[in-house]
Amino acid sequence: MAGGTFTVQNKVRPGVYINFKSEAKSIGALGERGIVAFPAPLSWGKSGITVLHSEIFLEQCLPSLGFRPTDARIRHITAAMAHASKILIYRLGADSAVKATAKLGSLTATAKYGGTRGNDLQIVIQSSLDYEGFFEVKTLLDGEKVDVQTVETAEKLLANEFVEFAGSGALTETAGTSLAGGANGSGGAGEYSDALAAFEAEDFNVLGIPVDDSAVKQLAVAYTKRLREQEGKKFQTIVHNYPGADYEGVISLKNGIVTADGLTVEPTYLLWEIAAMEAAANVNESLTYTTIPNAVDVAPKFTNSEIVQALNKGEMVLSVVNGHVVIEQDINTLTSFTADKDKKFSKNRVLRVLDSMAKDIQYIFSQNYVGKTDNNADGRNLLKGEVISYLDNLQGIGAIQNFDSQSDIEVLPGQDVDAVWIQLAVQPVDSAEKIYMSISVQ
Repeated sequence: MAGGTFTVQNKVRPGVYINFKSEAKSIGALGERGIVAFPAPLSWGKSGITVLHSEIFLEQCLPSLGFRPTDARIRHITAAMAHASKILIYRLGADSAVKATAKLGSLTATAKYGGTRGNDLQIVIQSSLDYEGFFEVKTLLDGEKVDVQTVETAEKLLANEFVEFAGSGALTETAGTSLAGGANGSGGAGEYSDALAAFEAEDFNVLGIPVDDSAVKQLAVAYTKRLREQEGKKFQTIVHNYPGADYEGVISLKNGIVTADGLTVEPTYLLWEIAAMEAAANVNESLTYTTIPNAVDVAPKFTNSEIVQALNKGEMVLSVVNGHVVIEQDINTLTSFTADKDKKFSKNRVLRVLDSMAKDIQYIFSQNYVGKTDNNADGRNLLKGEVISYLDNLQGIGAIQNFDSQSDIEVLPGQDVDAVWIQLAVQPVDSAEKIYMSISVQ
């Protein structure tokens, strides 16, 4: 008996013809959050962007960054990874960094990447106890064995995650020869421009600028405004001590913390963790009064009037409340309020909702509608249904409220024949932050 699928009912042979298709489901799901990006100078790693994933960070960390996650030298990155799902790091100065090398008889060992971390590598060559005429060649980093190969001659050695080998002929035994000459690159202001250009092609929720250079911060603010307003790329940027940005897309962190083990973490280093926390925050979540892990005090500490003044300037301040270090208020730098952008836009929870809506509705449209659906009443009603389903989801988790699918959304033809115009009214939910009480005493 014949079988198969059909497009129209025109089969000749007797048989059973069946079409299988997935049940229609709304694609109006919330987009992924928790992705944060940083340009940063590193002493190890490849040129361009390195992507670190939370689920494999323990395995990625040493070969990608040159350090174990517990190493104090990357404590700020590990702290960020505790919140983020993904970290994008653009290594500044990578192209001008110098690779450490060592000459061991006929063998030359060269660090895989340029930078000072390569100077902590060591090569040990010993006769094999198991195979006559062979040698064990060990690569050590800070005295820890990271690679071992058993070979007869130099040309048999393969590059590993830390060292590349060159040479031929017999190997020379050594109890330990250190690589030397590794140097970090310049990482000047021009490289921040290169980093921002590279990030333009990536998807992320928050950009962290962990530097105190006002020119770089000014560059990052201009970049953020351009991408948000001209390219439709919705993200926020976090800087230190730059409330003059006066823009909803920019958060200015004011102070740092003191950790439980007595370390003072300056704002430019703490910024890594704060940026990751902002990136990971859900659309129905505010970070107001959120505790900073492992912090016991703030540095510097401000008086009540100083905190009020900083909040009025649009600065994110950390304070100590009931023995915990918390984010005083989850706000951005917007302070010049207008009829189009009132005080609600200064709240990061509200902005997360609006930014997520912009990104997710764009995704819904591009996935199932661009070039695939007729721009007629039926096609626009399909799109309207998807958007309503998405907004109902937001309302269901408390990100928006009072949404009425009958009166708050219209999907209309645009001015051009291929354009669609959506008119939408939404009311984002903010978190309760103030309680005013009037108590009568009898």
